Amino acid sequence: METAAEILVIILSAFLAFFLLLGVILTIYLINISRKIRKITDAAEKTVNNIEHTVSGVTKAISPMFVAGIVKKYLYKLKKEEDR
Repeated sequence: METAAEILVIILSAFLAFFLLLGVILTIYLINISRKIRKITDAAEKTVNNIEHTVSGVTKAISPMFVAGIVKKYLYKLKKEEDR
């Protein structure tokens, strides 16, 4: 019976070593994937910030006062042409 127990211990030790190695390898892959995801999210955040600044600038440019100024200039030109 001692021989069977020793064989069982050897088999269980081999499986334990295999799964321990597998766990280490998977942990390394997960760390690499999380780093790549972090880089992608940082790039996406920068892109969103750039778009936000662009939209903010466009919003300022197309404010009601800006549109009113354009309409005023257009009406002034029309009035000037009518006077001629």
